[in-house]
Amino acid sequence: MDCDGTLTDARIWLTPDGDEQKLFHARDGQGISIWHRAGFKSGIISGRASSGVERRAHELKMAYVHQYAESKMVALEEIIADAHVAVEECCFIGDDLSDIGVMRLVGLAVAVADAAEDTKRAAHHVTALNGGAGAVREVIELILKAQDRWDELVEQFTSH
Repeated sequence: MDCDGTLTDARIWLTPDGDEQKLFHARDGQGISIWHRAGFKSGIISGRASSGVERRAHELKMAYVHQYAESKMVALEEIIADAHVAVEECCFIGDDLSDIGVMRLVGLAVAVADAAEDTKRAAHHVTALNGGAGAVREVIELILKAQDRWDELVEQFTSH
């Protein structure tokens, strides 16, 4: 997935000392944890970089973090080679023009509700929720419910 505009609301706050701050939605984080419990891997492919993204990805135990990705398609190729999966088995969630190339390759391309119009047109699915407002969780629920695994995973998640 992309980060800015997908896991966040696309706004970037700069502190007086030059650091970036971003807001992440807690429900997306719980969704990613459930995704991992289901046996899947997750990752971020971003054209930007920040220590906050690295920290959030680490907290969520995301397997892949590609920041400053000059080519998101090259980053995706590296991920699928490492994960030993076919590109058709991958889902990518994005919000802007830089995501369209990857979206054209994957089996499930998703645009968040407030994505750029061209990005929405490139998607197989558009979320009801905006980026940074639970859209990633929405996609995870959609996939796991389609696999008839959501209820079982929620039960596992809530019984600990």
